[in-house]
Amino acid sequence: MGDVTRPDPRQTAALSAALSGAVDLSAVKARADAARQQTQTPAPPAGGPGAGNGTPGTASPHVIDVTEADFQTAVLERSLQVPVVVDLWATWCGPCKQLSPVLEKLAAAANGAWVLAKVDVDANPRIAQVFGVQSVPTVVAIAGGQPVDAFAGAQPEPQIREWIGSLLDALRDKLPGISAAEQGAGAVEEPAEPEVPEDPRFTEAEAALERGDFDAAEQAYQHILDTEPANEQARDALNQVRFLARAQAADPSSVERAAAAPDDIDAQLAAADYELSAQQEVAAFNRLIELVRRTSGEDRDRVRTHLVELFELFPASDERVAAARRSLANALF
Repeated sequence: MGDVTRPDPRQTAALSAALSGAVDLSAVKARADAARQQTQTPAPPAGGPGAGNGTPGTASPHVIDVTEADFQTAVLERSLQVPVVVDLWATWCGPCKQLSPVLEKLAAAANGAWVLAKVDVDANPRIAQVFGVQSVPTVVAIAGGQPVDAFAGAQPEPQIREWIGSLLDALRDKLPGISAAEQGAGAVEEPAEPEVPEDPRFTEAEAALERGDFDAAEQAYQHILDTEPANEQARDALNQVRFLARAQAADPSSVERAAAAPDDIDAQLAAADYELSAQQEVAAFNRLIELVRRTSGEDRDRVRTHLVELFELFPASDERVAAARRSLANALF
């Protein structure tokens, strides 16, 4: 597949937090809305997706222009169904003018088995910064809300075809939209039942989350729980919002501060949050489990509660969480 480099997972975690997007840790909203998103394919902007970089425009619904504002829905959430290949380009980039038309042609021909998301790095510097883009064009494949492969520079069409083919082969059993598209039917283009109207309370909370207003999102979800204490979706979403707010302020130096002050509860919790935002889940869990062993009384309860909240960001079936829960039980008893 040519010269392939993988993005730093910490950059991807920061991207999710910086853009107030759904994190792969839980993706409460994304999982609930994934089918709906597949039925709402965004229309290409005027001039076609290729207009910005001088490449021919295309009417394909599987080639979209993406900005910081819609990165969550257009890329992260969509990647729960099919791979999203992010083409990071610039108007002044000569190789981009060679690569982008090839990607657009292949995406249009794939009938939705994968989607091409084009990002103008000059207009969307935060996306480029968090992906650690050193040069353009850079192409990153996103699946399940996370980067899975990448390459930099213009590549010949046969090489790109091989790269995409390998990508689809590796993900076909994991992402339901690939096989559906290859069989000539959209993932959920013909729903068996009418779409259920959205709950305006969740719409309000999600709108606040998308604009980065974590306080408003937290208040909206809390209001739902105040009237419906058993609403699991609101409870899970509230937990995710609280973590996203902390992850946005996550600082790599927190790990050093925690190492220098092993008995500082605040320092250890902050370090665990950073490790989790950097996709170092096992390290975060182990840090807090060991802290549970060293503490007692109210301090122990505080650490245990924080750890359980981190567990709840993941699906119940996650093996890492199951192992950590067993370790926590041993630490407590």
